[in-house]
Amino acid sequence: MHRLTELIKEDMKPALGVTEPGAIAYAVAEARSRIKGEVKDIKKVRASLNSGMYKNAFTCGIPNSAYYGNLYAAALGAVAAKPELGLMSLRDITPEDDGRAARLVESGKVEVCLDHIGSEIMIDASVETDEESCVVHIRGSHTHITAIEKNGEIIYKEEDSEEEKNDSLEYRQAKRPDGNEKSPVIHQYSFHDIFEYVSSVKYEELGFISEAFSVNIELFKEGMESERTVILKQLIKDNEGEIVSEDVKKTAQLLCSGAIETRVLGLNSPAMSITGSGAHGIIATMPLYAYCKVNEKAGKETKNLLRGAALSHLITMYIKEYSGKLSAFCGCGIAAGTGMACGLGYLKGAGEEELAMIIRNMASGLTGMICDGGNHGCAMKGIVAVDAAFRAVELAMAHVCIDGIHGINGRTPEETMRHMGRIASPGMVETERTIVEIMEQKR
Repeated sequence: MHRLTELIKEDMKPALGVTEPGAIAYAVAEARSRIKGEVKDIKKVRASLNSGMYKNAFTCGIPNSAYYGNLYAAALGAVAAKPELGLMSLRDITPEDDGRAARLVESGKVEVCLDHIGSEIMIDASVETDEESCVVHIRGSHTHITAIEKNGEIIYKEEDSEEEKNDSLEYRQAKRPDGNEKSPVIHQYSFHDIFEYVSSVKYEELGFISEAFSVNIELFKEGMESERTVILKQLIKDNEGEIVSEDVKKTAQLLCSGAIETRVLGLNSPAMSITGSGAHGIIATMPLYAYCKVNEKAGKETKNLLRGAALSHLITMYIKEYSGKLSAFCGCGIAAGTGMACGLGYLKGAGEEELAMIIRNMASGLTGMICDGGNHGCAMKGIVAVDAAFRAVELAMAHVCIDGIHGINGRTPEETMRHMGRIASPGMVETERTIVEIMEQKR
């Protein structure tokens, strides 16, 4: 199996609801599972988070819950979440569990605080009962535990387990060819390398990517049945009342933002995530799926869906490794949107030159989109990202693009993607601070 295939396969994971509440619940549940005492004995639940984690969970829906936000995610982690399910830890929450979590919050025993402004994932989750206490430390990715303290003593450190290391950022990094500073594995491949891989890898090797489409379609169907989805319903009306119409862009916006809306409202179906985000995974795949379905409906043969999706995932990962997992720019729209635009261009027959143009068009048009947390607005951002991607592709296929001398564009696709990521980190640190301040003032 090609190393790039492995990178995609390792990164694709199902996530229930917005990833950050799931990660908070998971971390608290891990701490809770290691100490004695009943739920009634809990004295304190505390989660300390970096700004991206804090912001993304601030007002988003929680699966199987009538509540939203990071406080209730932490409370559900202490009450009933199952740590063995990872980012699916909230899958089996009952109304009774939801009520117990709400009472725990109302009693003042749950605290979630902002530790620092930063794009790299950090969770320090602690649970204290009358008998014992435990702290779980997560770094680098949403479920990567680096240390566990029980009753003031360290009972686990990252070096103890190779299996845990495999989920870490360091696992996906290696030394540069000169043997010096480490860089993410994806950045050791040029854009040309990625294009050649996508074009030549055995198609059956990419078969696992099909699961992303099936998982995200089931999520969309969940939204279809819910009375809570409003953007999805309006997008169906805009699409002539059909799920798959003759209009590719409207169908793409419907399937993409309909699934995103379902996810951020906390309905009980997972998304297939990429780079730790369900919305990234949805944007990276659903518009490509829509393109193929519309063509099939018109009786046109559609090829290379999995190749286009592989390219979409890799470009998304390439940009995200520069921007950081959670930052002040909308990685869903910008990183995954650019990946999806490249995948769409590939399905339309774009070559390496046109794909480089697509990246420059996206960098020039969409890079300023902010991330103000995981919330209903993510569906709106999905609509904008799809619109920008289709336009960027149309222009590039006509050999029209923003030249590399302009704005943040680079001389090469690699430079352009690096510049896009740098806008987020370190470029938007103060923007992140301002966004969090605005959200806290609203509370």
